[in-house]
Amino acid sequence: MTKEITMEMITIPKSDYVALVAAKEELEDIEAFDRAMKDDSESVPHEYVVRLIDGESPLSVFRDWRGFSQSELARVSGVNRVQIVDIESGRKTGSVATLKKLADALGILIDDLI
Repeated sequence: MTKEITMEMITIPKSDYVALVAAKEELEDIEAFDRAMKDDSESVPHEYVVRLIDGESPLSVFRDWRGFSQSELARVSGVNRVQIVDIESGRKTGSVATLKKLADALGILIDDLI
């Protein structure tokens, strides 16, 4: 026994369709906002997100957000300051072990530095 699928069609003015799509998108935005407000995890402030989007070195951005100078981060993480300078400038990427030390010192995930 096969089940026949029927599709019913309706016709509405394009302006109504556009309004429905806009309302759906607005509802999705509200739901995303509500989920974000329930999330207890730390959020990166807007100004730092903009810097990341603009292509600035993630290490530099997160270091600045946490209030560390390069020397302070070197001391706290155990990573040589020259390595930090090289990673921030893009001359080097840093080993996984180095990035892990830096991420731990900054209280972020290693993925945030990649």
